Amino acid sequence: MFRFAMPPAAEIARRRTFAIISHPDAGKTTLTEKFLLYGNAIHLAGAVKDRKNQRATTSDWMELEKQRGISISSTVLQFDYAGCAVNLLDTPGHKDFSEDTYRVLTAVDAALMVIDAAKGVETQTRKLFEVCRRRGVPIFTFMNKCDRPTRNPIALLDELENVLGLQSSPVIWPLGNGPSFKGVFDRRTREVHLFERVPGGKFQAPVSVASLDDPAVRAKLDDDTYREVREQLEMLDGAGHPFDLAAVQGGQQTPVYFGSAVNNFGIQLLLDGFLKDSVPPAPRHSVSIQNPKSKIENWTVPVAYEKFSGFIFKIQANMDPRHRDRIAFLRVCSGHFTRDMNVLHVRTGKTVRLSSSHKLFGQERETVDEAWPGDVIGLVGHDAFGIGDTLTEDRSILFDEIPRFPPEVFAYLSNPSPADAKKYRAGLEQLLQEGVVQSFTARHAPPGATLLAAVGPLQFEVVQWRLKSEYNAESRLEPAPFQLLRWLGPHPALANPSTLIVASGVSFGADKFDQPVVFFPNDWTMRYFIEKNPELKLHELPIEQAMQN
Repeated sequence: MFRFAMPPAAEIARRRTFAIISHPDAGKTTLTEKFLLYGNAIHLAGAVKDRKNQRATTSDWMELEKQRGISISSTVLQFDYAGCAVNLLDTPGHKDFSEDTYRVLTAVDAALMVIDAAKGVETQTRKLFEVCRRRGVPIFTFMNKCDRPTRNPIALLDELENVLGLQSSPVIWPLGNGPSFKGVFDRRTREVHLFERVPGGKFQAPVSVASLDDPAVRAKLDDDTYREVREQLEMLDGAGHPFDLAAVQGGQQTPVYFGSAVNNFGIQLLLDGFLKDSVPPAPRHSVSIQNPKSKIENWTVPVAYEKFSGFIFKIQANMDPRHRDRIAFLRVCSGHFTRDMNVLHVRTGKTVRLSSSHKLFGQERETVDEAWPGDVIGLVGHDAFGIGDTLTEDRSILFDEIPRFPPEVFAYLSNPSPADAKKYRAGLEQLLQEGVVQSFTARHAPPGATLLAAVGPLQFEVVQWRLKSEYNAESRLEPAPFQLLRWLGPHPALANPSTLIVASGVSFGADKFDQPVVFFPNDWTMRYFIEKNPELKLHELPIEQAMQN
């Protein structure tokens, strides 16, 4: 549809860029699919576990994701809805893929937290919430699966406050739960929305709107449910936290919605409310650097700043099997992106032309000619781009948004077939550039082996699967004898580590930036190291991040 050109300020104000986060199996990917359904971006929603017609969800495009029924790689989905230009980033819920999720959270302005209403706040939800809290990202909450027996909704609100320390304000309240769940009550309009189930939740659910006193509503609810809902609403009106938009956008309060993603109950109310109350793109901070060639000062880059800038938060190769290409995901932070523009690639100091730019929809893409702050665009064919790189028209801008994370599992990867050496090296190099896993050098590593490190072991499985499926290269994976890694602060003793007192099995090495690290087989060997070498400082995070904390 043709749309008249809008002033830059209006274009920026209508952007909404957010991620959906959750513990595994809370319904995050199903909710993503239903947002696309209600946003008229797709016409038929595919449930994650529905294998009868073998229709995969739009966001889970990788073959391994379809086989396992889990999200492995973050996906960008873009569509227009209710006057908003929506950039929806679907993230993996499984803890083994946390690094990808953490990086994606640097590119969003808000997060939607999905909670299984029968289980409450779970481990991975808590970890992702803490990442959002540290970044000041506003959080909206969706209590999902109300079509199944759930915990008491008042108890769920209490848990948000007691476990997460987050003030909650219910916007949409459930009418019953499990078999008695018939609809929701909108506390702002004081209206009841009664839903009808549709086969498989593939289409938008028919809905009728009435007041809580309407005989049609009374007839739908049994006596106990009706009485309980009345009591709960009176309690919330009398003692609950009133909705405070400033507190929501400041990250101190979360609006809470109840519903069922699989049955489409309450989904449109959630989507409309979220887009109405969430924040447009926010300014980004440019960090300072000093070297013989340049000097960049600290300053805040306004979204309305006239010069283009953005940073790369994700790289993905082979999204389209027909084209063995590489796509860099860039968050636009300021200015106006136009296709074929020339920008500075800050890390290399080179000027590059951005000619192959795409709007993304899962695995699908289409050429995009312009983008504004808040948008995520895909840049194809730039092998020099890396995660965290800044692209800009202003040499005084440098973003440092992408954190690194301490790995928890270690393994040696090697090539068992000399004939595949070229394919193996090319594939592994690409996967390391994408940040699928981290790599380190370690003394006394097996000849020809690369030491890989990750948050969880499934990341190693993804590396081997993609080497085979995308590069036709076999690989051999062997566990490494380490459980802990620490970065080492600068010290003259590191020039000759053999003079240090260490327990058996401890090894020294370096990360990809040549920062010194030490590997420990267990916690005891680390404590022994600290005791015997008090002059050395160990850091859980890379040195540049440890110095900021």
